[in-house]
Amino acid sequence: MGGVTDLIAGTPLPLPAAGPGGQGAARAGAGAAWVVAAEAAAASGVRVAALTDLADLRAVQALFDSIWHPAPDNPPVTVELMRALTKAGNPLFGAYAGHELVGACVGFFAAPSGTALHSHVTGVVPSAQRRSVGRALKLHQRAWALEHGIDRISWTFDPLVRRNAWFNLGRLAATPVEYLPDFYGPMADTINASDQSDRLLTCWSLEAPAVVRAVAGRPVEVDLPALLAAGAAAVLTVGPGGRPEARPGTPGVPALIAVPADVETLRARDAAVAAEWRIAVRAALGGALTAGACVRGFAREGWYVVDGPGPPGAPEAGRATP
Repeated sequence: MGGVTDLIAGTPLPLPAAGPGGQGAARAGAGAAWVVAAEAAAASGVRVAALTDLADLRAVQALFDSIWHPAPDNPPVTVELMRALTKAGNPLFGAYAGHELVGACVGFFAAPSGTALHSHVTGVVPSAQRRSVGRALKLHQRAWALEHGIDRISWTFDPLVRRNAWFNLGRLAATPVEYLPDFYGPMADTINASDQSDRLLTCWSLEAPAVVRAVAGRPVEVDLPALLAAGAAAVLTVGPGGRPEARPGTPGVPALIAVPADVETLRARDAAVAAEWRIAVRAALGGALTAGACVRGFAREGWYVVDGPGPPGAPEAGRATP
């Protein structure tokens, strides 16, 4: 299987050990990371800054509300929580186009202590999307983490959202490590609608070679035609009527798992078909990860590339996999 897997420009990234110097000691790549982050911000036309003042935190909550339009009792993050997180030393960054806040990200320290950060929420207003503002925020977060001795950042994303899968796995070279079915439970906002909140837990090994290449502008590319020619098996495809169609895999070759082109539009147009995709991807991708498979990458055309055991069944909804 090695010859087929080598068609992907990257390999799975192991979780790194704690860095030399312990908690708080800057990592060797911090200086270069700040240069890359500054270049990304300049290219996006934004200035990224740490935010701690109450007025700024209220602006962040208002920005998130304008993106997700949550129910009043279900904000992505409250001002009070952001105030506590920043007081405890956790990083919260905003991206400004001139004087306008157009994006923000909220993170907090995670286990193992002193080596990891969890990025809880990142959002960019629609008017500033497709300018790589989200990338500028993530690269700033990466530089800050390395300066503080942190060598990994984790976060979750909806595995059905194709553009986010490409951004996370391709442009950032992050590695999925766990499928979390209905992780948050019902989410009363306009983006998630009535769909179940499955998430893919992802690890960003900040100094891994593939990550260093990706943040420098060389993403993890998947040569889909070459993979198919070499025998990769499409185990979940788009069938008649845009519905998911599961197919048997082939032992010893990578599996390809499709996602819809735009699941957010699909939810609004046909919630039943969107729900079918949720269950199908949970069974194929979640089942494969639960069985010990590795996600090797994500093709721009909309396919996860998975090596390893086939899915024994979808992980149980409402809890993290063991």
